[in-house]
Amino acid sequence: MIDDYGTLAALAAIAFAGALIYGITGFGSALITIPLATHLVPLTFALAMFSVVDLANALRVGLENPRHAVKAEVVRMVPMIVVGLSIGVTLLVNLPRKTGMLALGVFIAAYAIYSLARRASMGTVGRGWAYVAGLSGGLTGALFGAGGPPYAIYLSHRPLTKEAFRATLTFTSVFSIGSRVLVFIATGLLLDLKAWIAAAIAIPAALAGIAVATRVFRVISREALARLVALMLLATGASLVARALA
Repeated sequence: MIDDYGTLAALAAIAFAGALIYGITGFGSALITIPLATHLVPLTFALAMFSVVDLANALRVGLENPRHAVKAEVVRMVPMIVVGLSIGVTLLVNLPRKTGMLALGVFIAAYAIYSLARRASMGTVGRGWAYVAGLSGGLTGALFGAGGPPYAIYLSHRPLTKEAFRATLTFTSVFSIGSRVLVFIATGLLLDLKAWIAAAIAIPAALAGIAVATRVFRVISREALARLVALMLLATGASLVARALA
């Protein structure tokens, strides 16, 4: 699976690309890394490996400006994140690989369409939606390694500044990804030494991606990048759906 240097190099390059997106937008790395990695390794291996890489990314970004995070929003989502993770892992270990791939493709394509269709002006939603976001993020985080989009969708509809949005999203991700890593260890998905080796090789590339993202952020608007990423995700999701159905 990862016995050749080419696969390891490709996984490191994928980690760099995912971290680049995460460093600019504050979420979305798994929407890049997991679909691409599943072309090289099994879905469960990709989820386990990149959960470790994502945790390193989240800690790196989360330590930049923690004072901007709105702790109350994080606290509201945490209980349902745990519930969602529990349900998601149970489904993950029992779903056939093609079913998981099809679900992943549909999820990514749906989010891409949402990103392309949403309008710049968005209304504010009530705090109760935090529980829905937490449950959805925990579920999709365990199944697809992509818990960020539900959190981002909810927080983008809350009255937060750009700095508060990014910091709060990152803090939520740190808890969500950290919990996912623990659950993967407890269920045996992260007991494979090869997953840890692949993660150890990919993390330096991911941290380099975060560093580059800081510079890229100054020369490209977040809106333009988000639209480009959404188009990439739409193509990636469609390709995974086609592979699963084939």
